[in-house]
Amino acid sequence: MVEYFENIVKILSRYWYTFLVTGVGYTLLLSLITVAAGSVIGVFLCLGRMAKFKPLNWIVIAIVEVVRGTPMLLQLYIGYFLVPKLLPFSVPDIVSVGVALVINSACYVSEIFRSGIQAVDRGQTEAARSLGLSGSETMMRIVLPQAIKNILPALGNEFVTIIKETSLASTFFVGELMTSYLIVKGNTYLTMECLLIVGVLYFVLNFVLSKLLGVFERRLKTSD
Repeated sequence: MVEYFENIVKILSRYWYTFLVTGVGYTLLLSLITVAAGSVIGVFLCLGRMAKFKPLNWIVIAIVEVVRGTPMLLQLYIGYFLVPKLLPFSVPDIVSVGVALVINSACYVSEIFRSGIQAVDRGQTEAARSLGLSGSETMMRIVLPQAIKNILPALGNEFVTIIKETSLASTFFVGELMTSYLIVKGNTYLTMECLLIVGVLYFVLNFVLSKLLGVFERRLKTSD
């Protein structure tokens, strides 16, 4: 046990930048971009699924069900090989992987938004329409603000989930925490010690984020 601790100290003293700056930095960057872009796209997917235009409904439902019904690693492989072929210019690997992560998150977020919208009392929609608001104005001014407030805890959980799922991106060596683990393990041949460091870093990231989300949720409840 003492030997493990000594090895961990040696690894951190030599490779702290690889783990704490590069690994954590790329993990947070990927997670933030994925959740932010996924939330925006998810809103449009949700509205498309709830639209009265049936062909649009079918297209959105097909996209969401395919993404939710296939492994994320498979989607990352498709994004990694397909995105560069669709664009007329070269893109970094992290962009190709990020596109796949965003699409995956958007499909899950769209369902979160749909549940939040359906949880809003229909009487408010009817009252807004009786006051002369159009369907789009009712959705943007009355329904969506309340839905977003209802789904913030679920969006927070999506952020926590994405932080962990970015570990799959290590398959393509894009620089996040598990990529840092592979690099340092290859240099030191200390597998368990590197895994313990990465595990602690993931736990700290998710624990801190969960506590911050808890504080935010309590403030929302107080403002009600």
